[in-house]
Amino acid sequence: MEKTADIVIVGGGIIGASIAYHLVQKGAKGIVLLEKGMLGEGSTGKCAGGIRAQFSTEINIRFSLESLKTWNNFEEITGVDLGFKRAGYLFLATTEAEWSIFRENSALQHQFGIHVELLSPKEINYRWPYLKVDDLTGGTFCSLDGYAGPYEALSGFVKGARQGGVKIYEGTEVLEIYQKNGKISSVRTAKGDISSPIVVNAAGPYAEEVGKMAGVEVPVQPYRRQLFFTAPFPWIPDPIPLVIDFHRAWYFRREGAGLLISGPKDNLPSFNVNVDFAAMVEVAENSIYRVPIMEKAEINSGWAGSYEISPDNHAILGEVPGVEGFFLANGFSGHGFQHSPAVGRVMAELIIEEKPSIDISCLSIDRFRKGQLIREPLTAFKE
Repeated sequence: MEKTADIVIVGGGIIGASIAYHLVQKGAKGIVLLEKGMLGEGSTGKCAGGIRAQFSTEINIRFSLESLKTWNNFEEITGVDLGFKRAGYLFLATTEAEWSIFRENSALQHQFGIHVELLSPKEINYRWPYLKVDDLTGGTFCSLDGYAGPYEALSGFVKGARQGGVKIYEGTEVLEIYQKNGKISSVRTAKGDISSPIVVNAAGPYAEEVGKMAGVEVPVQPYRRQLFFTAPFPWIPDPIPLVIDFHRAWYFRREGAGLLISGPKDNLPSFNVNVDFAAMVEVAENSIYRVPIMEKAEINSGWAGSYEISPDNHAILGEVPGVEGFFLANGFSGHGFQHSPAVGRVMAELIIEEKPSIDISCLSIDRFRKGQLIREPLTAFKE
């Protein structure tokens, strides 16, 4: 393994791979990416693959629109078919407060040219008659939205990174990150030390642990979220949007011939990624309540993954003040996959000292010290 590098990226999920890819697109050399397990085995491999423009803060909308430029042309750019299914996202509001905020969100989205439809319960029932609507106050739908394959996306970025000369090492855990006089100097791995003036923390749910290695408190914690899959389910006609019952924090979409259904998110942080099949009771209740025909569904598998949650459900991006050469790309709170193209680009620009194409100053880790957290009207939904 290399003894020296210009840039070391810690974490081989979609964020680390995208940063590596965009760095080589900018002409950067001497890049080493380290993954303690297998590429994508963390949050990336266990996400639902959602891609949407329906966000309620300007920074997330900008990330979405910039990322869509890549997602819409991914095969042409990387040679890998993303499998992007633009089925749309349908958000359902139950309370008057939710419906009021949905309308405010749509007004913000329209300012960015995003066509979001405001729908009455009657309109929702007409277009998707399998949904129970008698308790709804309204809904929003955007046809730009959809879902794609996280593994395919990761493969495309990894392929481009390797072609650009990035050295990628799986099964290589980072043990320490060293600095001298406030500057990053090297990393220690289980396979040896690498001298480098720049280290990027893209460690997903392990961001806090990697931060501590450099003496930095990164306020990111892992929370388990479970997904379940049904046997073939022909009783709902395609196309099925990604339907989100916001009040119940529940969603579903088509997955192959069956359905993908979200399970519960843990209330306490942990690295537990075991499937709790007792959670299927809650899944069944939410599913049959909103989609009565789902009483015919048979859940035949499930998996669990980790959300990397920041205190305000927004990413933490940029160089750490006081630790020259230590960059953070963490805390995506369920949105890392879909925003990975834009994040990879702006992080690459920061690292090579170009002006970022998106102003990410509001996402600095310093915002927590200054009490400048980014507030959303409703708790961010996570896919």
